[in-house]
Amino acid sequence: MSPTRRSLLQSGAGLLAASAAGCLDTSTQGGEGVESGYAAFFTLHEWAEAVSDDIASFEDPVDVGQMGHGWEPTGNITADIAATDAFVYLDSPEFGWAQDVAATLEADYENVAVIDALAGLEDRLIRGDHEHGNGEDGHEENHTEDDHEATDTESHDEGAFDPHVWTDPVLAGEMVGNIADGLAAADPEHETAFQENADAYQSDLEALDESFETMVSEADRETAVLAGHNSFQYLEARYGFELHTPVAISPKAQPSQSDIADTIAFVDDNAIDVILYDRFESPNLAETIVENSNAEKTRAVSPAAGTTPEWNDRDWGYLDQMTELNLPAFREALGAA
Repeated sequence: MSPTRRSLLQSGAGLLAASAAGCLDTSTQGGEGVESGYAAFFTLHEWAEAVSDDIASFEDPVDVGQMGHGWEPTGNITADIAATDAFVYLDSPEFGWAQDVAATLEADYENVAVIDALAGLEDRLIRGDHEHGNGEDGHEENHTEDDHEATDTESHDEGAFDPHVWTDPVLAGEMVGNIADGLAAADPEHETAFQENADAYQSDLEALDESFETMVSEADRETAVLAGHNSFQYLEARYGFELHTPVAISPKAQPSQSDIADTIAFVDDNAIDVILYDRFESPNLAETIVENSNAEKTRAVSPAAGTTPEWNDRDWGYLDQMTELNLPAFREALGAA
């Protein structure tokens, strides 16, 4: 994770030396109790609510039906967040608005605990390719720096790492731990409760991890096809399967006719019968692949960065999306059903 953007913001905001010295901590500032807060998007909101339980109430600024990744606030969200006791976010250029808010809070609002759920995970982030799709073998192509020449530091940083770290249950457990540590630093009176709540949620994540391990060990194949941008590189790295996708990880990328033709050939050559697609994107590409190949059906998966009205009505959270939607879909796509 590159700190360049945030470092510039912090220096521009004129952080006090003490704040700068503490920027490596999970949480900076706060310390007088937490009753309310903001979490930058759906998944962090669930985790903050699970850790705080009835001690504090957190708000998710992203509306139902929208994804946290790529979302931008309207209005003066900084003032709204500054009126609470804590802000949980990811210190990643993919969430630039949250970095901006965090820098302002650390400069001017010492009563607000700023909690970076990614603290300590920097060396385990996966580099991403936001511009290009897969090569013929299903792996992402390598490109020179000239292919990705950035107009400025910010645009280069934004494509440096895949932001979907929360899809990995193991890393998710560490992020939940970071939230607990940050809340405990801001509200020492409830440290034990925060830790116990985090432990309980981490147990659920450990069970999810075991379910993915079992599913992949029982799979007939190591490769599936995802007709959309790839939000699951962390799952691939964790459990040792591969996703062939014509559009890489950027939701803005569009496949060429050649990319689609190559994917159809890949489906037939590998006897793949289930085509996955992102529930937050159109299923049209997946349906096109099915119509023009020997594949038989499509299955939706979720990057777990938002929720739909239907899932919201069911009270589905991160764990529900991973266990009720993603696990069965990957099981079928990998032939472990």
